[in-house]
Amino acid sequence: MDHITLLKKLERPTGMVDVVLDTDTYNEIDDQFALSYMLACKEKLCCKAIYAAPFSNMHSDGPADGMEKSYQEILHLLKLLEREDLKDSVYRGSTGYLPDENTPIGSPAAEHLCKLAMQYSSEKPLYVVAIGAITNVASAILMQPQIIERIVVVWLGGHALHWPHNKEFNLFQDIAAARIIFGCGVPLVQIPCMGVCSSFTISEAELLYWLKGKNKLCDYLVQHTIEEVTYAVGKPWSRVIWDVTAVAWLTGDFTESYILPSAIPEYDHHYGINPSRHPMRYVYHIERDALVQDLFSKLSGEA
Repeated sequence: MDHITLLKKLERPTGMVDVVLDTDTYNEIDDQFALSYMLACKEKLCCKAIYAAPFSNMHSDGPADGMEKSYQEILHLLKLLEREDLKDSVYRGSTGYLPDENTPIGSPAAEHLCKLAMQYSSEKPLYVVAIGAITNVASAILMQPQIIERIVVVWLGGHALHWPHNKEFNLFQDIAAARIIFGCGVPLVQIPCMGVCSSFTISEAELLYWLKGKNKLCDYLVQHTIEEVTYAVGKPWSRVIWDVTAVAWLTGDFTESYILPSAIPEYDHHYGINPSRHPMRYVYHIERDALVQDLFSKLSGEA
């Protein structure tokens, strides 16, 4: 892909675009907000598929269990959203992480992305919003390298370049997959976590005032979020829901970003920098209040 074409694809699109979401939905609480927000942005985003991503933490027994729980959570959210018409567009993802930077892991999600992306073109790409370990997307690229020309990846992964380390959950679970995404030349928009999206938080008071009682989905999001904040019972708190920002890059003027050479996620949890690398787009600021307003109005049905 030539430099001018790549730069053009790194511009935020105008008008309606086709999108898929790759999500470790059961991991915590922000994926639920992101998925719900994406489906509420009907004037901007046409959802073509939802992929369940693997994850490993206290909510799973390992990547396979995390992926399956995420798959079931996606179906649960679609029921709350009254979008069960999308059930057949939900695909199970990888049951493990890449063993190296050359070996894909086949899954229904990766295989579907390969086939779907080949229906698009350099002029009209498919947007791949990823908010978990990037295993499914990296596997699809290894399986079908031609899709690099036909997709744009928007990934919430890694910390800010100025952060003292890069041991971020989505990235460090599968560093090999992250290195593929940053290194293969696919148009990439990075939404960093700590130092950038860590400013995108919500509080209990906001949830109760703006969402509670609005609909079944909102009540679920409120209850689930409050239940997750076990570390701050009886205290004031706010909680990051940063996965929403990856969707928001496509939906409106909620982010500030610039072009820089693609960073290199190293295995020692730091970034390598090479000024001769191909360009990527790097988000450095989130318009928190404007995005929260848009999120709450769309989820509550008052947009």
